[in-house]
Amino acid sequence: MIYLSSTLETRIRKGDDKMNQFKNILHFELKYYLKNKVFVGVTVFLILLIAVVMFFPRISAVIQFDKQSDTAQDRPVMLVKLEEEEQEQEQTIQEAFSAAFPGYDVQCTDADTQAIAEQITAGDAECAFVLTSPTSCSYYTQSLSMYDSNTTVAETVLQNLYRMDAMIGSGLPAQTAGEILNTEIHSDVVNLGKDQFQNYFYTYIMIFALYMVMVLYGQMVATNVAAEKSSRAMEVLITSARPTSMMFGKVVASCAAGLLQLIAVFGSAFLFYNINQFYWEDNAIVQSIFNIPGDLLLYMLVFFVLGFFIYAFLYGAIGSTASKVEDINTSVMPLTFFLIIGFVVAIASISSGNVDNTIMTVCSYIPFTSPIAMFARIAMSSTVAWYEIAVSIGILMGSVWGIGLLSAKIYRVGVLMYGTTPKIGSVLKAVWRA
Repeated sequence: MIYLSSTLETRIRKGDDKMNQFKNILHFELKYYLKNKVFVGVTVFLILLIAVVMFFPRISAVIQFDKQSDTAQDRPVMLVKLEEEEQEQEQTIQEAFSAAFPGYDVQCTDADTQAIAEQITAGDAECAFVLTSPTSCSYYTQSLSMYDSNTTVAETVLQNLYRMDAMIGSGLPAQTAGEILNTEIHSDVVNLGKDQFQNYFYTYIMIFALYMVMVLYGQMVATNVAAEKSSRAMEVLITSARPTSMMFGKVVASCAAGLLQLIAVFGSAFLFYNINQFYWEDNAIVQSIFNIPGDLLLYMLVFFVLGFFIYAFLYGAIGSTASKVEDINTSVMPLTFFLIIGFVVAIASISSGNVDNTIMTVCSYIPFTSPIAMFARIAMSSTVAWYEIAVSIGILMGSVWGIGLLSAKIYRVGVLMYGTTPKIGSVLKAVWRA
């Protein structure tokens, strides 16, 4: 890092004006990120992981196509024990259960409950229903899964059979009774605003991505600054370039690297989804994730860049005051806490379905929380006025500039402080005198 910093110093000295210094630092820092093995490795790993997930239905379909089609013998056995007075309805009940449970080989049995339990324990049958009355039953299974909904389906089957018998007993023809029970109700939804269910999943993913990138890259900026400071090479660099050029160059480079990584990951996901779109058409969640409106992507980009700048500037300033790299996690904890608050408030609000509550509205105008809070409101609410968005973005832009200049001053003072970690008061006094 000392050699690289010396190279950077030479380039900085050749460019005396502020813009050339900024360009040299930006080029140097961005090159460092793109050549970083961890950065490249994580990006490649995420792309490969997304490829595996997106291609899994296609691969699974090919494997299933190569196998023989399921037959009654291949399906798990479901036993149905009838009451004595229901023996004459055995065929009707079996047909009803077979239609309701197409994944099972439904078999009626007259064995007692102990024998049925032994068959399930031995693996000869997967489950069984013992009908104790026309409107009640007992469900037998070896291991009850938390996703097992067989009892709910069986209750519906018994309810329809009971109603059918009641209507036939009242003199209604069997065909008419069946038509009444099978009548379908159609409904249309006229949505005049945002569909929160459809928007929930991609909003959650985007908020989580914003949170993770801000934290990870912010800490990376702080760590890099602390590492440069510990090498003592920064003493030379800070006298060769303006602190604003140093700070803005580092932050813009880290933001550009973060954007490149997001584009690579989300772009590959979008590409892999379109290749395998046919295999995901029945998955409403995946469909909603990739049907993101273009204006929402634009808002995400705006809030990501502005929010990233604010946190990266502050992370860099805090990193410059750390006496060693090991102190970074402790030093940035208060700052990370603000980001966690915004994330938790946003997730809790979109999960409750009320993103326009008072806390979210307030957080939409606080620079530390507005990148996540306002974005969540835009994605999930129809009542956010254009001027609210404009005010939030305006506050963020002003905060970025002000925090950037303040962080540059802290950066200049902090990198020249060695030994014990300086106190906040001493740093502010030094900044005031600078």
